[in-house]
Amino acid sequence: MIYDCAIIGGGPAGLNAALVLGRARRSVALIDNNRPRNAVTHASHGFITRDGVTPAEFRRVAHEELQHYPSVDHLPFEVVSVSQEQGGFEIEDLGGVRVQARRLILATGLKEIFPEIEGLRPLYGKSLFNCPYCDGWELRDQPLAIVSEYPSVFHTARLLLNWSKDLLVCTHGQASLTDEQRQQLESKGIVVIEQPVAAFLGQNGRLEHIRFADGTIVARTGGFVAPKLVQSSTLGEQLGCEITELGGIRTDDKGQASVSGVYAAGDASYFAPSQLIFAAADGSRIGMNVNMDLTEEDFNN
Repeated sequence: MIYDCAIIGGGPAGLNAALVLGRARRSVALIDNNRPRNAVTHASHGFITRDGVTPAEFRRVAHEELQHYPSVDHLPFEVVSVSQEQGGFEIEDLGGVRVQARRLILATGLKEIFPEIEGLRPLYGKSLFNCPYCDGWELRDQPLAIVSEYPSVFHTARLLLNWSKDLLVCTHGQASLTDEQRQQLESKGIVVIEQPVAAFLGQNGRLEHIRFADGTIVARTGGFVAPKLVQSSTLGEQLGCEITELGGIRTDDKGQASVSGVYAAGDASYFAPSQLIFAAADGSRIGMNVNMDLTEEDFNN
């Protein structure tokens, strides 16, 4: 069987693309290794009618809804290679199973690389997060910390003033702030510490203190840690897709990559803030564009 479209990645972008294509009566292979980036997240926010939903529940409901569309097959595969063949693409999984499709949507998303700081992992997703829009409300009016090695820390600090006035900015040993930026933050009562963070201290998922390399210990109850975001898959590069300076797959206004027949949805193209609602919306948009692409091909043939 040759599917109309194969979607690699079962996050919100891939799921919504599958829904749109299934409702358009297209045959779809939704290929997912079931290792979502937000697996440690207790709740996702900012998606109207789904505010506070757990990632696991979101995926469960999505798969339940997709079962209403018999042309959508969920394949729990670990993709190892993708190649462009005459008339489409061939996808191979770890066990040697091959899937063929006329069009390909890469919805493989991003992965986070966090600084190696003692105590971070047990607290992440409980009292330490990376997105103020996703979790700022839950930490409102608490003594918070921002840990970031990147110049964007200045923007994040200003943004977080919407949720708390008790802020500590930690640049983790990096010169991420200009003198002017530091002065502006301090004029708003924001404390800046440029010492490397040695450890996050807490228990039962709750942050209590931050210890710095010079031995200083500061009490905090929550905060945000900026990860480095990189593509979770090299399949786009493997196919020869052009990559942006940010590491995403470069696409046109229809979401199509530089390789004909390949589309990128959600975080795979670094198109917008990394939020569930943005990714789902982009999946819907890409699904419609793929259906139109197939429709034109079928009509002309």
